[in-house]
Amino acid sequence: MDLLWSLEPATAAKHRLYKRYLDAWWPILLQPTPGKGYLRPRVTYVDAFAGPGIYEAGEEGSPVFALDRLLKHQLVKRMNLSRDRVHLIFLEKDRRRHEHLCKVLEDRFGELSCLPVSVHPLHGEAGSATLPALTDLSAWGHPILGVFDSWGSVKVPLNVIQRIAHNRSSEVLVTFGPNWFSRREALNEEHFDAVFGGREFWSPAEREVRPDEKWRVWLNTYRDALRRAGFKYQLQFKVVPRTGLPLYLVYGTNHEKGVEVMKEAMWSVDGEGGLGFEDPRTRGAVPEGQLTLWSGIGMAEPELIELVLQRLDDGPVTLEGLGEWLLLETARWRRQDARRAVTELLKTGSATQESPGRLQRTSVIRRR
Repeated sequence: MDLLWSLEPATAAKHRLYKRYLDAWWPILLQPTPGKGYLRPRVTYVDAFAGPGIYEAGEEGSPVFALDRLLKHQLVKRMNLSRDRVHLIFLEKDRRRHEHLCKVLEDRFGELSCLPVSVHPLHGEAGSATLPALTDLSAWGHPILGVFDSWGSVKVPLNVIQRIAHNRSSEVLVTFGPNWFSRREALNEEHFDAVFGGREFWSPAEREVRPDEKWRVWLNTYRDALRRAGFKYQLQFKVVPRTGLPLYLVYGTNHEKGVEVMKEAMWSVDGEGGLGFEDPRTRGAVPEGQLTLWSGIGMAEPELIELVLQRLDDGPVTLEGLGEWLLLETARWRRQDARRAVTELLKTGSATQESPGRLQRTSVIRRR
């Protein structure tokens, strides 16, 4: 097993998203509540597949940039950092990589016990060590962000995800590597039972015979697993780098604010260095003539149109309801995008507005 490996384009793209999300997540959780002055007594960040800390060419691994961006955050003086209050857990199961990570962290940040936050580089396997680590640090009852970024197969049992889902103000990010959908046959059925919560939940995906649909069906199956685990909102999206293979992320949270922050993070890096995000439910099936306004500005807006058409196929909806659906049910679109999509559909005659006149949030939209 190699100690270090090269930084793949998809990983670099994913890291840009993580950085922007953490830049927003830390101050939301650590600053005093506006108008109330309340401080959460404890916040815990878990990187369950931490790796050796750097890549082959010296690029920062996720533990390094997560800690660095916290300590150097522009709002750090308002975050009331303390070693009792802020914990970062970095789990790595390979002994050599764990030792290398410890050295990288100390070379970069100095003696870890002298930092204003508690850093815990631990040797252990994500599936078996995550819950005990959180228990040992008295993390339960306080916000947790669990990043389960295994790159290869999804290895974390659903009971781990479920425990975090039922913990207040907690979220997870789970990665499916680009080869997961072709390598899954090597994993035994008991493993799948643990990851998806039972054979009855994943076996329909395994029976999918259309090659182009298999990855989409599996990804949706895992999104359903997060819902059953207890996350009210689940986003699934495809990360498309400029070069190389894409990877797939599933995000779970119980708060609309978390969804909004994740989407703002996506929008802040979308298009950067050729990076793009796609909603797995879209198949490029936008009817001809639908893109009169947006035909010259890339493929993001056609995705929005296609998703809105899918929603209208299920029945009429108010403009406000459509915005809520876009925010909570699609990978990257926001409330404000509903008006732009409906305006285009009304103009092309693909949708109708029940009450004529100015388009308002209570206007009911139907598919023509």
